[in-house]
Amino acid sequence: MSGPAHFGFQEVPEADKARRVAGVFDSVSARYDLMNDLMSAGLHRLWKRIAVERSGARPGQRVLDVAGGTGDLARRFARRVAPRGEVVLTDINRSMLARGRDRLLDAGLALPVVQCDAESLPFPGRAFDCVSIAFGLRNVTRKEHALAEMRRVLRPGGCLVVLEFSHPWRWLRPAYDAYSFGVLPRLGKLVAGDADSYRYLAESIRMHPDQEQLSAMLQAAGLERVDCLNLTGGVVALHRGFRL
Repeated sequence: MSGPAHFGFQEVPEADKARRVAGVFDSVSARYDLMNDLMSAGLHRLWKRIAVERSGARPGQRVLDVAGGTGDLARRFARRVAPRGEVVLTDINRSMLARGRDRLLDAGLALPVVQCDAESLPFPGRAFDCVSIAFGLRNVTRKEHALAEMRRVLRPGGCLVVLEFSHPWRWLRPAYDAYSFGVLPRLGKLVAGDADSYRYLAESIRMHPDQEQLSAMLQAAGLERVDCLNLTGGVVALHRGFRL
C-alpha cells in the first residue's frame, strides 16, 4: 500500500504525485527553455556546463541522461563523448521528451530517446559509464528507488551526477524566498500562462533534501566517494557519487 508524498507543500497520495507532476510539465513544456533562461538569468547554462565537466565523461563512453527533458545536458554530453560515444535521453513526460528530441535534431544530433520512469529504468545493469539527472530528482516520487536504479545501470568506476536546486546559504534565504514566491509565479503567468506550476517549483525546492541529506541518500543507494559542490551560494548543488 502506497503512502503519502509531497507535491510542493501539499501532501497527496503517492500514486497521485506522478500524475500531478506530469500536468505541470505538460503545461510548461512549450516555454520551459525560455523560462529557464529568464528565471535563472541564464545561469542554468553555467550550472549544466559545470555538471558535464565534473562528470569526467570521455570520448567513446556511454551516458544516460535521466529526466533529461528538453535535452540541454544530453546535447553537451553528446559533444563530449563524440565521435564514438553514445548518449541516451530519457524522461517520463512525453511532451518534454518530444521537445528535447526536436531540439537535439535541430542541433544535428540524432540521439536515442526513451520515455521511462526514473524509478524503473529499462536498461541492463552496468550499461553506462555516466548517469546524470539535472533538476529532475525533486519531482521523483520515491527518490531512493531512482538513485538505486541509477547506480544499478552504472558500470564499475562510473559516475552519477545529480544537479538540483538546494538550500542556499542562510544570508541569501530572505531574498531567495521573496524571489521564489513573489517573482517566479508572476513570471510564470506572464510568460508561460501558468503561475501555479512555478509556485509548485518554489515549493518543491523547499521540500527537497538539503545538501547533507542528499549526500546521505546517495551513500545509502550504494554510491561511494560522494561529494557536493555548492553553486551560486547553494541555490544549486552538484552531487557526485561513484560505483566502485
